[in-house]
Formats: sequence, structure tokens, C-alpha cells
Amino acid sequence: MTEKLTVSVLGTGIMGAAMARNLARAGHAVRAWNRSRAKSEPLSAQGVFVAGSPAEAVEGADTVLTMLYDGPAALEVMRRAAPALSPGTAWAQSTTAGIEALTGLATFAREHGLLFYDAPVLGTRAPAEAGQLLVLAAGPAEGRPRVTPVFDAVGARTLWTGEDGAEGSATRLKLVANSWVLAATNAMGETLALAQALGVDPQSFFDAIGGGPLDMGYLRAKSALVLDGRLTPAQFAVSTAAKDARLIVEAGTAHGIRLDVAAAGAERLERAAAQGHGDEDMAAAYYASFDEAG
Repeated sequence: MTEKLTVSVLGTGIMGAAMARNLARAGHAVRAWNRSRAKSEPLSAQGVFVAGSPAEAVEGADTVLTMLYDGPAALEVMRRAAPALSPGTAWAQSTTAGIEALTGLATFAREHGLLFYDAPVLGTRAPAEAGQLLVLAAGPAEGRPRVTPVFDAVGARTLWTGEDGAEGSATRLKLVANSWVLAATNAMGETLALAQALGVDPQSFFDAIGGGPLDMGYLRAKSALVLDGRLTPAQFAVSTAAKDARLIVEAGTAHGIRLDVAAAGAERLERAAAQGHGDEDMAAAYYASFDEAG
């Protein structure tokens, strides 16, 4: 029988709220906090305790799960939670923080005696709500009984990449995977924009590649969001995708490689956000192909 834990979820946006609901459905005692309380209040209907502060949320927790915007945000919130953290608590850090920021998070964990797990996830709104995320995880074996039930509740599978979360092996894999996802998303947007500019019916393009090695379910799914005007609610928002794209470029630069496609993709996403599409699905990078008036 799966052990029932007290789990604190810090950050209840698109992903965090879904994770909190699935943890509660699995029978865990869930304590949630979000900077904007209005986003976490609906969770109370699923039996989640909505805390008024990070410290209140982590009080008595076996495991703390952070799903915040970026590394600095995660560190700031954990510092606010610090007075109520107990040594030996497991911390599953699921924010896409990037390699540089992860060092500071691991240092905080060490200073407070926490068992640190680098645990970003692959997936967007739909798999998060279904508990079908892929969890990429690295951390000590001794604390895994306190994080494995958490990962099982939010994901379909956990891929362990190492035993030291501070080394960032899971975050590095997440950046590699996201580089492919964002490249495919931006390529989809440019292809649809070019089809429109040249007067080509997008369906003709899909027919041309159908059943061959260039055909992709992801291409068709993201294209449909644009063509059918279903960019909200976002599966993964433009503004968050732009942040991740910059982290990918920075990681490449720090390790001596040029990522020209990733850099151009980051610019496209940032341009789409500046045009007012920041809260829409990242497929809205399509609009970056047009000027604001167009």
C-alpha cells in the first residue's frame, strides 16, 4: 500500500494546481500556497489546505514540491518558508530553473538539511491534469520513499538520472528535451505563417507529409490550436516558453556552443509575448511572423 504523506505544493499555476489535485486524489494530505491566493483557493474543494504563507504551507510536510516560474522565484519562496522547514524534509524542485540557478537552490537545501531532488517534469496542462507527466529526477536514495509516492501521483513514469540533485542531471535533460519541443513549436508557427503568406491551404501541407517520416502528431496538435483559435487556456504559455528558451541558450553559451535556432526561437517567443500573446499557448509564437498591425 502506498505510503500517505503530507506534501506541500508551492506554486499553483497551470502545472502546480494539477499536481496538487492529483496528490490529493492519491490520498496524500496536501498543503498548497500560491503568490496569488485566488489561484489556489479552488483547490480547497478537492480537500487541499490553502495556506496563507510559504511557511504555513511547509509546516509538518514530509515533502515540499516547488513549481514556480524560475529559479530565483523558487529560492525566494523557500527562504520565506525556511522558519518552518525541518531538517530531513525532502524537497522536490520541479521548476525549470536552469543550470546556474540550480546551484543556489541546492546550496539552500544543504544549509537547511533538506534532501534535495532535482525533479523537473515533461508535459503540459493536459498530461498534468491527467497525472501523466514524465518526471525527470535526481537525488539521494535515502529519501526516495518520501518522493516516489509524490512522483507516482503526478506522473506516469519517473526517469532517475542520478543520486545527487545538485549535479543537475535532471535539469540538463529537461533543457535538452525542451530545446526540441520549442524548436518544433517555432517551426510549426513559421510553416503556418508561410502557408498563409503564399496562399497555401495548410491541409495541403498536411496531406503532402501525411504518413511519412516528416509527419508528427505534435505538429498537427499545435497547428490545430492556431487554426481553430484554441490558444487559451494555454497548455504551456508563451511567456514561460520564452523563459525556458533563454535558459537553453544560456546553458549552451556556458558550455561553449552556439544554439542559433534556440536563440532565434527565444526572440520569436518574446516578440509574441510583447504583442500580447504571453498568456496564450506557446503555439501563439505563430503571430511573431507578422507585425503588430498584421
